[in-house]
Amino acid sequence: MVDGYLGSLTTEERTLLHLLDHPLPKGKWEAPEAITQAGISAAVHVQRKHVPRTLKRLEKNMDLEIGQRHIPGAKQKRRVYSLSFQGKERAQQLLASIVTLEITRLDQTLIIADVREKNKTILDALSHLDEGMLYHETPVISPVSNPDGVASLDAQAGEELVRRMFGTAWKDGKITKDEQQLLSDVVDFLCMHPERARRLSEEARGSPENPPPEEVYLDMLRQALIDGELADDEMALIKTFQIAFDIDDEAHLRLMEKARAEPYLPDNVLTYKVTLDTAMKDGKITSDEEAMLKTLREALNVSTSEHARLLAELRDQM
Repeated sequence: MVDGYLGSLTTEERTLLHLLDHPLPKGKWEAPEAITQAGISAAVHVQRKHVPRTLKRLEKNMDLEIGQRHIPGAKQKRRVYSLSFQGKERAQQLLASIVTLEITRLDQTLIIADVREKNKTILDALSHLDEGMLYHETPVISPVSNPDGVASLDAQAGEELVRRMFGTAWKDGKITKDEQQLLSDVVDFLCMHPERARRLSEEARGSPENPPPEEVYLDMLRQALIDGELADDEMALIKTFQIAFDIDDEAHLRLMEKARAEPYLPDNVLTYKVTLDTAMKDGKITSDEEAMLKTLREALNVSTSEHARLLAELRDQM
């Protein structure tokens, strides 16, 4: 779930606005990470798992063009995305309808165009607005590609996985070279800022209880299998994790079977899922519904990571 005004825009609309602000460099060998799947995922505040579906819809509608470029720091060419002529027109129309909306900032009535700073993307500007169109001096929501700020619940699920992976790596008091490489690969996969990852590492290092490798591996498989399939880059990460944390093939198959099966939900989580399902019937969660769900999460002791996982599963079924 995406907080603030950004949550009122669909993932497709946020993607159009993001790509409008990040055009593919013409005639250049390299392209920015912002226009890869990882960069788009971070910018539009959803798990990378859900980005391909949005991109396929845009491509089908002739709004998107796909190519391959070298990305600074990457070992090989990556797939990159840019708006077609039609896609640019659609994104510009959307932008034009947004920048004239009225907002409140320090008791003044302004329009969004008034608070969009020079060289600042439209999604950055919109991240300062809450559901009531009140402008906050600090962002209401921040992408994981930024060093700090509160990430969306979708992104928090990825942060929790990284934290647990760091916890497993720190269990013996040190992180090996292989473990560090795996963690770097996961951080890059999520397009997470190194400073954000460093804080997660410190939190995990100071935790008195760190999960065993199999528990983290199972969590990783469950997140990867939210849509019922594994992409090639997810398979590569899983294989790297399996080797780095000494998960043998027998354990891998056993945990994969468990992850593919309908996960067991405790009574408190099951009760919460029923309410969440009802709230999501119209495809979105209003601010009033979110306030009610937050109260219910606290009463039932349902974590934000559990909420994010349930929400991702429900969205994938829509």
